[in-house]
Amino acid sequence: MDIGSKIRAIRKKKNITIAQMCEKTGLSKGFISNVENNNTSPSISTLQTIANFLEIPLSYLLLEKDQHMHVVRKKERKQTIFQNGELKIEHVAAQGGLKLRIADIPPGGSTGETHAHPGVECHLVLKGKVLAEQGEDSYILEAGDSFSWNSCIPHHVKNIGDEQALILIAVYNDQKEEVEL
Repeated sequence: MDIGSKIRAIRKKKNITIAQMCEKTGLSKGFISNVENNNTSPSISTLQTIANFLEIPLSYLLLEKDQHMHVVRKKERKQTIFQNGELKIEHVAAQGGLKLRIADIPPGGSTGETHAHPGVECHLVLKGKVLAEQGEDSYILEAGDSFSWNSCIPHHVKNIGDEQALILIAVYNDQKEEVEL
């Protein structure tokens, strides 16, 4: 864990000197220097003091690097094509069990047969007109409408409009297995 480098980076980004930090936290210059150089491991209580002074949550200091912000540039997004090119899923972002995708469904196309998988989904219709069905529920939704469901109940979405349908989908699954639409 590289807590010291995080503290130093935040302190410098906020243009705070070690002297200012010492004055406000009551910690010595040598101690802060040792913390920032990862030569000592401060107690949770001391980390809380530092986090409070830097105005950041203590939990941020304890995050591993792979838990920090992750950026996916538009040109770097992965795509999955289903049903002979009829359904395109663009993988926009992912963090832990949360995945953000865009489904591009042509007129008359759908997400395929009714299916189920672990997790929950939230959808925002960005463009077009779709029919969303889950169990005995069935709704027609248009651009700006949203819907969500527990995805362990069989479901599917069909484009019933005359233009491409674009749906922003947030999928959360705390299981280790990959979630497919």
